[in-house]
Amino acid sequence: MRKSKQDRRHVWLIQKGVWDMPKESMPLAIGYIKATALANETIHDQMDIEIFNFDGGDGQIAMANRLFTLDSLPDIMAFSVLGWNYRMFGAIAETFKQLNPSGWVVFGGNHVAYQAEKVFREFPCVDIVVNGEGEFVFRDLLLAYLDDRSRHDLSNIQGLSFKDEMGVLVTTPERPRIAHLEEVPSPILSGAVPLVDHHGDFRYDVALMETNRGCPYSCAFCYWGGAVGQKVRAFPQDRLREELEMLAFYKAPSVALCDSNFGMLKADMQFVEDLIHIREKYGYPRSFITSWAKNKSTTFYDIVQRLKENDMHSSFTLALQTLNDDALTLMRRRNMRVNDWEGLVEWLDSQELECYAEMIWGAPGETPKTFLAGYDRLARYVPRIATYPLILIPNTAYTKNRDEHGFVTVRGEHDDFEYVVANKDISIEENMSMQRFLLWARGIPEHHVLREIWAPLRELTDITQSQVLLSMANWFSSCTDPAAEGLNLRQELLLRPSMVPAFLHNLYSEPGCNRLFAQWWKEEMEPRLPAEVSEFLGEVFRYDWMTKPIYDPEGRDVLALDQVEVVHENGETYYVRRGQQFAYDMPTLVSAFKRRSPDYKLEKKCVTLDIWYKAGFGDYIDNHETAGLFVGQPRTHSVVLSNIEAVTVIETVS
Repeated sequence: MRKSKQDRRHVWLIQKGVWDMPKESMPLAIGYIKATALANETIHDQMDIEIFNFDGGDGQIAMANRLFTLDSLPDIMAFSVLGWNYRMFGAIAETFKQLNPSGWVVFGGNHVAYQAEKVFREFPCVDIVVNGEGEFVFRDLLLAYLDDRSRHDLSNIQGLSFKDEMGVLVTTPERPRIAHLEEVPSPILSGAVPLVDHHGDFRYDVALMETNRGCPYSCAFCYWGGAVGQKVRAFPQDRLREELEMLAFYKAPSVALCDSNFGMLKADMQFVEDLIHIREKYGYPRSFITSWAKNKSTTFYDIVQRLKENDMHSSFTLALQTLNDDALTLMRRRNMRVNDWEGLVEWLDSQELECYAEMIWGAPGETPKTFLAGYDRLARYVPRIATYPLILIPNTAYTKNRDEHGFVTVRGEHDDFEYVVANKDISIEENMSMQRFLLWARGIPEHHVLREIWAPLRELTDITQSQVLLSMANWFSSCTDPAAEGLNLRQELLLRPSMVPAFLHNLYSEPGCNRLFAQWWKEEMEPRLPAEVSEFLGEVFRYDWMTKPIYDPEGRDVLALDQVEVVHENGETYYVRRGQQFAYDMPTLVSAFKRRSPDYKLEKKCVTLDIWYKAGFGDYIDNHETAGLFVGQPRTHSVVLSNIEAVTVIETVS
């Protein structure tokens, strides 16, 4: 029997993203928790469960104001804890306990699983830590609460840690992994996660989905949901198809999978077929994001081909982490076929498909010299490289063997990550000198600020990509122009996650950056270029900078600041810069360099182009996957007469 509103118990599920973004991050993890709990009849009839989804920019004061000025308090407050929200959630839990001493505080998530001793020591207000997959553990906790069990007497529930009446830590036996994932209700289909905002628009930056759980590898730096070295378990295909259809109906622009190795299972091809057919029906989703299988199989190549044939935008990640053999061995990745990457990149290039790579700085066995050499070797094939600083994650081999590797770490000021500042192969001074490089490598090529200049520089000069980025970093660090201040973020010892978004927001919102980057090119690059290609490379840089996405957050006067007009075409909104003149046929030549075509000619050919930019980049500036959709695309120049576009013939100058 369903209880009256006054008699019902209240449960709050709290999640907080890492980025300060215009759109929310989809609360998939606690969506599973809510859906599984409410599928139980007893819980459904006696409890109300509410999700609070905070943005990365929300501090603990803002969260407290929202939570604790409501009319009532919950009986149970449960947190989805990761390194970036651990400390803030601890503070919120302390406040909750002051307001409701008898309430239960539950911590779950990768950062606290099997870490109850630390959690209880640092936050005595926490009552329970969930270890491993939490859906059914949390359901059993709610049932225990409804059965008037004490939070100090939970020994019959597998997969958790708590304190007994004497304050002694008790950890119950590990709960087996969920063998049949169909037993976990869908947060999307059940309505546990709301999909639209008050305007009826899809409310998240991307739609998150899982097609499977588990990872067969045991990389030393990784703790993929605790499912490393685990058999991969799949969700039912029919359910995934229904989830895709619902997301498409609500116009989710992108689907991002939370899988560790997509393209490893034959069932992954069926998912892609469903994705393609559903997009044909609804027009959405328009892009697809995933972490690809480390070892590429026939299934992977077939999937990539199908995505290309159907013009489904996706990027393909080379999760190499390092190209240094010693570091790969210590990372437990030496024998992965992912290390035979050159052939894969050449195949992706032949298919004209985008690829980007990942590297980790600070791994044992690596030095600044070997890292930059590996970066430049990789950049000759894949200019878009995400360069992440190494952090020690709980329960990983690096953390367990920290003394062997000589790790020196410091915890973040606002998060609980252990940042590596030195190891047996890297001094603190060397690490500090690399921080600016990591920031500029992530901010410029990884996030699509510059895309076209790298291939011509590679083919026409001996200047490497790392040399260009270090030149930028050094020049801007010594620049006294106030417009450069927002890009000089090296005052921090460590590259915090928030530094990349801050860098990008400063770069796009500061009008003076256009002038400063042009000045940097003239002062730093032109003197180093061969005279016979200097003019051409200068035009490539100008074209590259001009075609970066247009930043259009609410309140920014894009039309005046960026000198564009608004055009609506096929249901989409675009900004258009008309009549942009270049001394060379830029679209043809940059494409030839990217394809490594041997028959290009650097002859002058004055062209006039219109550059079309998809509107909406202001909502996705922090998302390097989605940002590529907003890069300016060249079209033959046209003029507008009485709202009728008339094509203008491209001028040719011999």
